[in-house]
Amino acid sequence: MPAAELDPSEIKKDFPIFDKPINGKRLVYLDSAATSQKPRQVVDAIVNYYYTFNANIHRGIYKISEQATEEYERSKEQVARFVNAGKGENIIYVRNTTEALNTVALTFGNKNVSEGDHILISDMEHHSNIVPWQLLAKRKSATLDFAPLKDNAFIDMSSYEKLLQNNPKIVALTHVSNVLGTINDIKKIASMAKKAGATVVVDGAQSVPHMPVDVSDIGCDFFAFSAHKMLGPSGIGVLYGKKELLETTEPLFGGGDMISSVRRSGSEWNEIPWKFEAGTPNIEGAIGLGAAIKYLEGIGMQRIRNHEKSITRYAMESISSIPGAEIYGPKLGMTSERGGVLSFGLNGVHPHDVSQIFDSEGIAIRAGHHCAMPLVTEVLRKGSVSRMSFYIYNDESDVDAAVSAIKKVKSIFHIT
Repeated sequence: MPAAELDPSEIKKDFPIFDKPINGKRLVYLDSAATSQKPRQVVDAIVNYYYTFNANIHRGIYKISEQATEEYERSKEQVARFVNAGKGENIIYVRNTTEALNTVALTFGNKNVSEGDHILISDMEHHSNIVPWQLLAKRKSATLDFAPLKDNAFIDMSSYEKLLQNNPKIVALTHVSNVLGTINDIKKIASMAKKAGATVVVDGAQSVPHMPVDVSDIGCDFFAFSAHKMLGPSGIGVLYGKKELLETTEPLFGGGDMISSVRRSGSEWNEIPWKFEAGTPNIEGAIGLGAAIKYLEGIGMQRIRNHEKSITRYAMESISSIPGAEIYGPKLGMTSERGGVLSFGLNGVHPHDVSQIFDSEGIAIRAGHHCAMPLVTEVLRKGSVSRMSFYIYNDESDVDAAVSAIKKVKSIFHIT
């Protein structure tokens, strides 16, 4: 039986920010790929921690410290269940997806990549999944390969297969492009990489908030995502890693809570995942993330995915009918392979001008290279692009407002 459609107008009632006018207009927020808005349930959970059981974790033998520890560890179990990662011991808390990917490069990568080895990524990656591997390749005198795109939207699987013949030590790819919206067949990509002997790292920043994700089914070795893109607070992210890899990987940071003993002659590490979490962690962030997951599970991830497919299709149909508008990424008939991201260009108008005019109408969109310069400048051959991105609180009226704003841009710039 198909999942019932969600009602964005009801969902918006949980988000106080939508009660605030922008430039005298209602706020139309179309930048959730950058960061999502936060429901009061998440904010209340964080405030409740500070007001009622604020204490450090793992150390205090008193009631509120024990409660803080319990809530912190419970959130890891929630995360593990949410992405089918097994137990919470496979979940490491970091600041964001960027730190998670850098952690893999600086720990596992430093240990396992040697001179002459290959690392494989793609032309659609976010800088967070490019720069750490560039730095690793430079440190180790290794080679960083880029799988090209086919028709500027999907990884060219023929080229990818050939690049796997270099036997890369690490294959690191995005699950969903933050510019094109492309949903990669990450399970197939990971399977091919594993057969070539590679360790597979997945950037899931744009997938986990928007669709059901099963890291065990994907078969990857590491998987990274951020709380702030999935209704949670900033400053906390997730690195999932297979237990056997985490156990044999040295920690990146040293200090409190990541050790079992310290002597003048040396130290012994704590069990996973705590050996990777030095110092006082983002306790309130973990609690907020747990509340965000509870909220998303209450809606249902498949319902969220279905809603975003519907609204993305509506947006593509509406914008593609406007003369001079160009949409980047998978075409209209391929919305099942596209996330809720729609990047576009308007002939003769700089995306920054487009964004400013949208803002005058109370509409928040993104303009620029979206931290994906190789994709935007070398593949799409654009200086920058405009981007709308949708979430649970967006509906067709938001798309209609964006279409009206595009028509206003055309009128201001005298574009027919």
